Amino acid sequence: MTDVLKTKAELRAARLAARDAIPPVERIEKSLLIASHGAEAISLDAGAIVSGFLPIRSEVDVRPLMAHLRNRSARLCVPVILDKKTIVFRELVRGGELVPGVFGTFGPGPDAAELEPQVMLVPLSAFDAGGHRIGYGGGYYDRAIHRLQQKGLNPTLIGIAFDCQEVASVPVEPHDIRLDAVLTESGYRPFEDMGRAQIG
Repeated sequence: MTDVLKTKAELRAARLAARDAIPPVERIEKSLLIASHGAEAISLDAGAIVSGFLPIRSEVDVRPLMAHLRNRSARLCVPVILDKKTIVFRELVRGGELVPGVFGTFGPGPDAAELEPQVMLVPLSAFDAGGHRIGYGGGYYDRAIHRLQQKGLNPTLIGIAFDCQEVASVPVEPHDIRLDAVLTESGYRPFEDMGRAQIG
């Protein structure tokens, strides 16, 4: 297990360094391409709840895509870290106040409604062609998705990344949950449903 964690840490560091190396202007252009591909590929029911995220560091800026989905009547929410193990998804409303969180994040305050996403735009550090992802090492999303699944919910998981974050293979641990698709500047790539890993 230590080898798996070591390999993940090495892949995470290398792919985040590659992402950091994208010039800011190029990152904006790639983010707009990602929004364009996502707008065409993501189908939603009216009023569907979509979780996005407000970008930090060199992450893809998914706000243009989120704005497009909102215009198609989606209800938007973003993750807010409550403690060392838990994130909740608070509704993001037009003109709503954002408060500082941990790791340089911002999000809606405690007065905002907590929602259960049906479609999740998932940040990541690395991914492979099998739909496996490496997050940032905290396990927040895996636990949040597991919590939704325990309630009988099965959100569509769409990884958000730049092409440079793809790796040949991600080592898989029992608690890891596969993505349904990944969205990069090259387009929207759905993965075959081979059954997601479940937390035991």
